[in-house]
Amino acid sequence: MTPIPLAVIGGYLGAGKTTLINALLTNTQGRRVTVLVNDFGAINIDAALIRERSDDVIGLENGCVCCSIGGKLMETLIDIGARDVRPDLLVIEASGVSDPLRIAQVGMLDRAFRLQGIVVAVDAERIEDTLANAYIGDIARRQIESATSIVLTKTDLLDEAAAHTARARVMALAHTRIVFEGDRGKVPGALFFSEDAAYRERIKPHAFMPSRHLPETLRSFTFRSGECFDRAKLKAACASFSDRLLRAKGFVRFSDGACAEIHVVGRRWHITPRRDIDVSDTQIVVIGLLDADEIERALGAASAARTEPCGELRE
Repeated sequence: MTPIPLAVIGGYLGAGKTTLINALLTNTQGRRVTVLVNDFGAINIDAALIRERSDDVIGLENGCVCCSIGGKLMETLIDIGARDVRPDLLVIEASGVSDPLRIAQVGMLDRAFRLQGIVVAVDAERIEDTLANAYIGDIARRQIESATSIVLTKTDLLDEAAAHTARARVMALAHTRIVFEGDRGKVPGALFFSEDAAYRERIKPHAFMPSRHLPETLRSFTFRSGECFDRAKLKAACASFSDRLLRAKGFVRFSDGACAEIHVVGRRWHITPRRDIDVSDTQIVVIGLLDADEIERALGAASAARTEPCGELRE
């Protein structure tokens, strides 16, 4: 059978990978697209968001597929390759701390797939701070270096001079000249569907890159609570972690009864009201250089009902 094209979408925490995939799913040009989502946490928030655009979404939770759950990845790939009705494209969204090259190499061990490309999203607004971080800079740098194509995101938040500086920084690291600026995740469909070799560079399925471990202090925690939360208190709680909070995302019920989707990337904070969902419990995945007690105290105190720690935290 003809191999299934495989695209790996990587990029550091909060770079816009889920936005990129959702934009792709709105313009599949009639093709069947299967999405495999890996999240660095016990709750796969990204998979929940992507399922709103597609029924064929598979979640792999609680780790980086290139190190801790590689066996589950292979099992899932075998199952997809054996389907009677196979997808026209398989997209793997790597966790923000994964090595997308290593994931691509795992996928290419199965002859049912051929590599379409490694697309890496790069947050142009935060690129300098991310690369300069002593703990996480090397992860982000390797992601850029492994890309066969790069999508610069959030350039609309920068003036022309700053956007030019960000592009130059990425181009100095990248091993590809295929670079796009994504407008809310929209990129040319040919990046995923074209057979033209100009849009992709093949990677041989041998010579695995050496396994690189994440910083020991980088942890993922899941905070759950049945309480309703105060917006200002919750924002202040996340701000209290300073630059040790790398990413937070989840669903929250606020004191006015509203349900919302929240995303925190560094000091950037987004709350999106969600009238289409009914959140019974607040669930937030927190990724950073933090400890469990600190997270539980800060987020628990953001409850609108009380100021003592509340909720349940699971590592």
